[in-house]
Amino acid sequence: MAGIKNFLAGWLIDGAGTVIRKKILLRVVDGRFAAIKDYSPEDLLGQEHFQDLSHCTLLPPLVDSHVHLFMSGTTDRRVREQQLLAGYDELRPVMERHLRYLFSHGVLAVRDGGDHGGFALRYKAENKLEAGMLLRVAGRAWKKKDRYGGLIGRAPGEGESPAKAYAAESAVVDHVKLVNSGLNSLTELGRETQPQFSKDEIAELVKVAGEHGRKVMVHANGKLPVQLAIEAGCHSVEHGFFMGRENLCRMAERGTVWVPTVFTMKAYADNCGRSRVPVDPGVVAGTIADQLLQLAVARELGVTVALGSDAGSLGVLHGESVVEEMKMFIKAGYSLAETVRCATANGARLLGYDGGLLEVGRVADFLVVRGTPAQMPRKLSYLEGIYLAGEASPAYQKDPTKVVSGK
Repeated sequence: MAGIKNFLAGWLIDGAGTVIRKKILLRVVDGRFAAIKDYSPEDLLGQEHFQDLSHCTLLPPLVDSHVHLFMSGTTDRRVREQQLLAGYDELRPVMERHLRYLFSHGVLAVRDGGDHGGFALRYKAENKLEAGMLLRVAGRAWKKKDRYGGLIGRAPGEGESPAKAYAAESAVVDHVKLVNSGLNSLTELGRETQPQFSKDEIAELVKVAGEHGRKVMVHANGKLPVQLAIEAGCHSVEHGFFMGRENLCRMAERGTVWVPTVFTMKAYADNCGRSRVPVDPGVVAGTIADQLLQLAVARELGVTVALGSDAGSLGVLHGESVVEEMKMFIKAGYSLAETVRCATANGARLLGYDGGLLEVGRVADFLVVRGTPAQMPRKLSYLEGIYLAGEASPAYQKDPTKVVSGK
C-alpha cells in the first residue's frame, strides 16, 4: 500500500465550474489522483493512510493571471514612490515577499505583467521559487513612445515596430506584454484613449511571438483599443474597462481570454485620499458598476474569464487581493464554482500551468479550506493546508500571524 493516500473531503470544488460535491473520497497514488468519488466506508477497507478532512472544502491551487511583483499594494505614498525609483537589489526582497504572500493564500501560479526594469525576469532567473510555484514573466512591456506604460515597459526604437523590437531583444520572456491604451480616467466616466498600435502592428507581434511559442497579453481599455487587440489575435485582454458587448462577443467567438481586474477600481475608491492623482469617487463607482455589468455579460456569452488581481496597484495586496477579486466575480453573478474556475482552470490554461483542476490522473496538488463553501472565498485567507503531490507543504504557515501582510 506504499504510496497510497486517502482523503475524505467535506466538500469538493474541482475547478471545472460544475456543481460543488459533498463528502468525496480522493485517492492519491504516487502523488497523482487515482480516484475521486462519492465516499463509502467500504472504500477504506484495507487502506492504511486516511486523512479525515470532512470539516473542510478542497479545491485546486489558485492562479493570479495579472500581478506586478516589483510594486507593493501599500497605500504609503512614500514607499510607493521609493519603489518606482528603486533598483533590482532593493526590489529583490520586495518581490520575494510578494511571492510569499501569494503562496500563503494558495496562489501557486502567477503571471507578471511587466516592470520598467525587467526586475521580475531577473528575479526568476536568479532565485529558486517555492516548491510547487510557477511564475510566468513578461519582462518589460512594449508601449508607444510618449504614451502610457513607462512604469511597466518601454517603446520600440525610432521607426521600429513592436514585433521587430521584440525579435531583436535578447531577454528570454515567458510571454509578451503590449500596452494598447491609456489608463482608466478617474475623473471622467468611460473616457476612451486612442489605440497605441494598429491592428497590423499587433498582429505582426502576435505572429512573431507565436513563432517563439509565446502568447501576447494586451493592456487595453475602451472599444477600439480592445477591438484591435482581439482582431489581431492577442491571447488575452487585460482590464477591458468600457470595451462594450460587441467586444465581448468577439472574445467569445475567438476564444480570447479576458482578465478584468475589477478590484483595482474598488481599491482606488477605498484609498482615493491617499493618491496624488485626482479621483472622483462617483466616477470610480460608475466604473466598477460598468465592469461588473460587463462581467455578467461575459458569463452570459461564455467568454473565458481568468482572474487577475493587478496586485501592486494602490491598495491591491499580493495574495489577499485574489480573495477580493473573487468577491467581485460573485457580486457580478458568478456562482462560487464558476468563480473558482476563473481563479483556477481558466488561469492555468492561460499560463500553461499543469494544475487548476482536481481530476483523476493529475498531480494531487490542492488547497484545504476549513469550513463550508458558504464561508468562501473569505476563508481562503486562512488556509488549513496546501498539499503538493498529496503531501502537506511544510512551507505553508497555517498561523496567519506569521505572515506579514503589510506593504
